[in-house]
Parts: sequence; structure tokens; C-alpha cells
Amino acid sequence: MVQQIRVRYAPSPTGDPHLGNIRTAMFNWLMARHYDGKFIVRIEDTDQKRYVPEALTNILEALTWLGLDWDEGPTEDGASNQGPYAPYIQSQRLELYRNNITVLLSREMAYPCYCTPERLKAIRTEQQSKNLQIGYDRHCRDLGAKQRHELELTDTPKVIRFKVPQEGTTSVTDLIRSEISWQNHLLDDFILLKSDGFPTYHLAVVTDDHLMDISHVLRAEEWLPSTPKHILLYDAFGWEPPHFGHLPMILGPDKAKLSKRHGATSTLEYRDWGYLPDALVNFLALLGWSLDDHTEIFKRLDLISNFSLDRVSKSGAVFNIEKLEWMNGVYIREMPQSELAENLIPILERPEEDGGLPTEIERPIDQSYLLKAVPLIQERIKTLADGPKILSLFFLDNLTYDESWMISKEIALPEAVKILTVITDKLQSHINWTSDSLEIMSRGIAESLLIQTSPLFRLLRIATTGRTASPPLFQTMEVLGKDRCLNRLKQALSSVNLGT
Repeated sequence: MVQQIRVRYAPSPTGDPHLGNIRTAMFNWLMARHYDGKFIVRIEDTDQKRYVPEALTNILEALTWLGLDWDEGPTEDGASNQGPYAPYIQSQRLELYRNNITVLLSREMAYPCYCTPERLKAIRTEQQSKNLQIGYDRHCRDLGAKQRHELELTDTPKVIRFKVPQEGTTSVTDLIRSEISWQNHLLDDFILLKSDGFPTYHLAVVTDDHLMDISHVLRAEEWLPSTPKHILLYDAFGWEPPHFGHLPMILGPDKAKLSKRHGATSTLEYRDWGYLPDALVNFLALLGWSLDDHTEIFKRLDLISNFSLDRVSKSGAVFNIEKLEWMNGVYIREMPQSELAENLIPILERPEEDGGLPTEIERPIDQSYLLKAVPLIQERIKTLADGPKILSLFFLDNLTYDESWMISKEIALPEAVKILTVITDKLQSHINWTSDSLEIMSRGIAESLLIQTSPLFRLLRIATTGRTASPPLFQTMEVLGKDRCLNRLKQALSSVNLGT
């Protein structure tokens, strides 16, 4: 590609950034990084009725968390702008849009519309009753100068509409879907400027994409019907349009568009649930793009070097949470243990009601101690949020025991008490507190008591961890340390009323 690639992600701050929206951002980011281009973030906040103040912060926070750095746009805190085409927030660019409205009006390519909401609703109702195409009937398109003047004198609210040609077709060669054409007479005379003085998406996006030298517009498939309107606007201004590519939708398991009824769609929720940014980027990249029919794990640099639009699918991609969990587990297992411990700490230190460690466990977490436990759980967790549940056994001072746990088909309760007593006595004098030494000692106890190792190990696991399943027993005991293990054995014995 000869021209410099300049792509943009232009979200509306009307809610939390959902996965489909962020997948669009990521494809733009990959294209910019692959071609050594520029990735621009522009905030389209002209829909003031739906504007959510904290949404901008959440959008930028999601991009930052995923490592989708931008070359131009708002700063990470959203307080200022960085780049030669500032400002990058549309509500700060209103004069530019109004100037362009003046241009179109002077060229008679736009006109004021004075139709009330009540009239427009009546038109739609009539069209529906007659099975006609729904759209504006162009009532104000050919009003004479006198009629317009009289309406202006009454202060009737107005919008500005684009005068769509009534003949011919409008075509675009989509980078993903090839050539697509629309018959102009079927297109609506769409609104450019609302009665509140704010531009619609159509006017603002075309103005900004042109002024910011955007070379390629990669956006969701749902924006495809807007494309002929944008092409017509480029023609009306005499501007060269960018290249368009419309990305496939992300679908739920039922093949419907992914939505809240399929589960969480907010990107930041996946962060809070313990998914790693690299895993989510890898997963999202494969929702609509692939290198081949078998490669699924991509490092970020591999994604950048291999990304191209000719590998983007036209059909929708099904979101599979099980696959995301599997992929996240792969990334967790590949993490350096010190990095995994560092990532676990914020989740472990959350309040218990938010999924953190039990309240009685002291904060801050001892990182050096945590680092000893991490190797034992690294193969066992799929998300960071699994960490508190499995790691709590390493930090609790007091465990809860169920007497029934001590009983098995091989060992009755009185025998369990006897075995635990022997184990406690042996461990009391045991010096070499390593997993290998502890296992050798425990096997010796089983042999001396003439029982199988399996029920003895099970009993020892319950006593030292308070669980019937845990990370490898003797490695866990090594990390727990002698004092903690002995205290827990005594608690276990006490729980079954030793001596009564």
C-alpha cells in the first residue's frame, strides 16, 4: 500500500465498551501496526441524549488494559488531546460541521426540514399499514423560498436533510465484501444536523474522516447500510472517500447477534473476571479472522505480522466462552511465575464479596509466600479469578472440618483419629521439611500401620488443607510449612473430639 495507513476507532460514549466494539478497535489497531500506520481514537459524542459521562473513561481504560495503544486521540485520562488533528472529541468540533452544512446548503445539496415528530410518526404509521418502504416522504425538499421564510418566522424547529439523488446507483468496493450497490431512489433523505445543533453520525463521521486523512474505515457490518449515504456525502463535498471494510458480526451460541442475554459483553467485566489481555486479544482476533485452519495461539507480534484483510471472513463468528477459558488457561500456564503472582495480587486482595480472599486473611498479601504457592496452582486455573478459591488454603489460619470427610470405606473414624495422631507425632520431630522427605515419611507411616497409602494421603490432605482435593499434597505441605501443618493437624483432631 502506497499511502500511509490511517485508521480510526470511533466509539460513542453511551455505555461500557462491549466486545464487538473492542474487536473493531483491535482490527484497526492490527492494521495500523502491520503497515506501520497510525491508529487514531476519536470519540463520537454527538448523541447527547444517550451520553454517559463515565463511558469515555471506561472506553480508554479498556483500550489501555488490552494494550491497544493509540497514536492520536484523547489522552488516557480523556482530559486533553494528542495529535495534529485535535480535538478528537466531536462535541468540541461543532463549528466544523456547521460550516459544512453551509457549504451543502449553498450547493442545494441539503435543505431544512420543518416536519414535526408527530407528522413523521403519522407518515411511518401509514407506510406500515400499506406495506410501503419506511422513510421520509421528502415533504420539505421542494418548499419554495416564501414557504421556508414563513416557517422560519414562526421559529418552527428544523433539521437539515441531505438531498439524495433520485436516479442512478451508489456503489462501493468493500475490502471484505467486494462490490456492493444501492439504488439511490430507495435511500432516505437522511438528517445531517439535528434541531439541537448537533450533527448526526453521517455528517460528523464523513467530515472527521476526511479532515483527519483516514485512509481506511474498518467498522462493524451493521454500518453497511450507512455506507451509500457516506459515499454520497463525499461526492457532494468533492472529497475522495476512504476505503471501506465491514467486519463480520460476533454471534452468540444461538447464532443471534451477541448481546447481554448471552452473558457479559462489557470488556472490563472480562478483566474483572480474571482474563488476561493477551488471551482476550488472541481470542477476539479469531472472531472473524484466521491465518489457517489450525493455528489458534498467537503472540501479539505474530498477530501483527500476519494480519491482513483478505483473511477476514464475511460470515459471523460465534463467541465461545469455553474456548476463551481454555485459551486464557494456556496463557496463564505460559506466564513467568513472578508475573502470575503479580497479576493475582489485586484479585486476591479484593473484598471477599467481590471474589477476593476471605476477610480474615490479612492484607496486603505476602508476595514472597504467594510466589511459593503459584507453581502449585498454575496448571489448575483458567482465569485469575480462580485464584482466591484455590489459594485461600495457603493463607487461612483456621480451617473448618466435616467429621464425615475423615471416614472412608478403608478407614473408620476411630482409626482416622489414630492415624492422624501418629502422623502428628512423626511430623513433630521431622526436620527435613521438603516434599520428597514428607512423602517418604508418610509412606513409611502407611507401611507401619499396614494400610494403603491412598486413604492415608487422603486423610492427611483433609487435615492439612481442609479439602478433599487440592494441589499436590506434599508440595502443598512444603509451602505451608511445619508450624502451619502441625496446627492444622491438631485442629483436625480437635474437630473429631479426640479422646471422647
